[in-house]
Amino acid sequence: MSEISIEALADDMYNLVAEYAGKKNLKPGDLTKAMIEKHGPACTKDACKQAIRILVESGRCVYSYLGGSYIQLPPKEGTV
Repeated sequence: MSEISIEALADDMYNLVAEYAGKKNLKPGDLTKAMIEKHGPACTKDACKQAIRILVESGRCVYSYLGGSYIQLPPKEGTV
């Protein structure tokens, strides 16, 4: 079985974060577990870390600190 590409993993993670936006805060570990559950052995923890790094560095997602580290969509322009 071949590994899933980091870019595809990042897209899946982004979709999950967008789906839960405003409903539930997702920790990096939550995203990793969800991706491993979805993709099985084709997905590794290291690949998930790289995908999260891509999302944050590209600005598609941001880390927020609310008593713990969470990954969220960036705030919209003009909102606080």
